[in-house]
Amino acid sequence: MFQPTNIFQSKQKHVKTGHLNQLVQQVAYWQKLTQRVQPVLPQPENWQVACYQHGVLIVTGENQAMISQLGYLQQHYVAQLMLLPEFKDLQKIQVRLRVEKRPVAIVQESPTLPVETQQMLQNAAEFINDPKLSQAMLRLASVIK
Repeated sequence: MFQPTNIFQSKQKHVKTGHLNQLVQQVAYWQKLTQRVQPVLPQPENWQVACYQHGVLIVTGENQAMISQLGYLQQHYVAQLMLLPEFKDLQKIQVRLRVEKRPVAIVQESPTLPVETQQMLQNAAEFINDPKLSQAMLRLASVIK
């Protein structure tokens, strides 16, 4: 019997990485740049390079005062960083606030209604002609305990 051939299927066996290797290299490069800029930029701050393309260096920091200082004295820091070979074409620094993500433990206590209020809601639900509103009031009386 004749087997149809799929002309759109690639003959080569290859693993699709979705440019993962390129992204890994780029992140490693930015980590290297972070180590180079850290001692030059205002201290104390944990600066991180977010991007460096087309002469624009984007760094992030957690301290708003240090970010403002870097913004005001940008030309000074651009001149210092241009002395490093990695930043010979540096034109400008953009600074972004990095929000430190801290795990927040949320303790949610269920609100309590007095028994009298629950009974009043149940009684009111009996007198309401709208079935959806009546059901909602009964759910409110039964859920909140």
